[in-house]
Amino acid sequence: MERTARCFTAAELAQCGIDNLPDELVSNRHLIYSSPATLAFNSPGAEGFGVKRAGLAIPGSVMLIVAPGCCGRNTSIVSELPAYRNRFFYLTMGETDIVTGRHLKKIPQAVEEVVDCLAERPSLVMICITCVDALLGTDMERVCRRAEERVGLPVRPCYMYALTREGRRPPMVHVRQSLYSLLEPRRKRATSVNLLGFFAPLVDDCELYRYLRDLGVKQVRETSRCASFDEFQNMAEANFNLVLHPEARFAAADLQERLQIPSIELTRLYQLDRIRRQYQALGQVLGAQFDDEADYAAAEAALNAFRAAHPNATFAIGECLNADPFELALALTRYGFTVREVFGTVQAENFVFLRRLAELSPETRIYSNMEPTMLYYDAADCPVDVALGKDAGWYHPEAACLAWNSDVQPYGYAAVRRLFEALDQLLCPEGTASDAEEVRS
Repeated sequence: MERTARCFTAAELAQCGIDNLPDELVSNRHLIYSSPATLAFNSPGAEGFGVKRAGLAIPGSVMLIVAPGCCGRNTSIVSELPAYRNRFFYLTMGETDIVTGRHLKKIPQAVEEVVDCLAERPSLVMICITCVDALLGTDMERVCRRAEERVGLPVRPCYMYALTREGRRPPMVHVRQSLYSLLEPRRKRATSVNLLGFFAPLVDDCELYRYLRDLGVKQVRETSRCASFDEFQNMAEANFNLVLHPEARFAAADLQERLQIPSIELTRLYQLDRIRRQYQALGQVLGAQFDDEADYAAAEAALNAFRAAHPNATFAIGECLNADPFELALALTRYGFTVREVFGTVQAENFVFLRRLAELSPETRIYSNMEPTMLYYDAADCPVDVALGKDAGWYHPEAACLAWNSDVQPYGYAAVRRLFEALDQLLCPEGTASDAEEVRS
């Protein structure tokens, strides 16, 4: 057996088309490799906004995790963070529970005990369940209604179901729907807008805030910036929602149907010309024109400064970062850099970027993090100068690594400017070792 990591070139995949991808790039057609995402603690219960942290996005909320001990154990990493202390509680399932489902009768009582033990009454109880209940076919909505009747406050489900990852409503889609289902009808305000999609705010200097203010918007609300449950409820006043991440589409559709809040979807991009066109399109919808000259120029200046200092930089791009890896690969290629590898999941939404990448850089290699032959990956076969993303950094320990996965989200021109400033700091010969380590982490 040949011990090499299976990969395909961008040209090969573009020729295959999205409906005929090789089995190696479709995770439900093979065994799953416990990828570097796990080594970086990017699991549903640990670093990054997985199901458990996302479920606690509402101020004052707590979570009851109903699971076998092995499934709940990794939550201890999160529960040690100051923001999550005394917010996680556990109902451990034994073998008899798994076989008979008797734990379902215990959940309402467990919720009541959680509420009673807290010095301050929570705003919401999230019940997180795992693949065990998916296999049992548990009607968690019904269980939550029983718990609500018992404690007199909202109880909502969230699902840590790896089995539904490739379904119509994967866990991170469903948790967003659960959270926004809490919003109740309020009188609409023309000067109020919601940003949906992320569980942390955009960077403070993101130009989108300023553009909305220039339109007369007085309240730009994000769940992560709400200080209380009442403030979160004010999101129901919004005149419209801006959807910044595709996983929030279903939640936005629910809000449009239930609260009559329409939505507009934007895409996080790193191609300057496409960012400009997207803002122009948004302006047309809103009947306005954004003055983006200064923001475009600042982002372009950061790009040009990095390109002048490192014209021959070569990249490997992972998917554990604040970007679509294929769109970022296309952006860097269009800027004149060489992208030798992309570690990412090919989906219908990013195939358009891959197809264009194939035209400009047909030999770029595409790997799936979850393909078992990644056990045999050898960085010596394709050395690079920069690894973008924690997973790419794990595969390329010899390269300079920019994790680029902070909770606070880069977006728009600010994202491009910040990215190239961070890359320049990473590779600048004058930078100190401590500077480089700070960027890497």
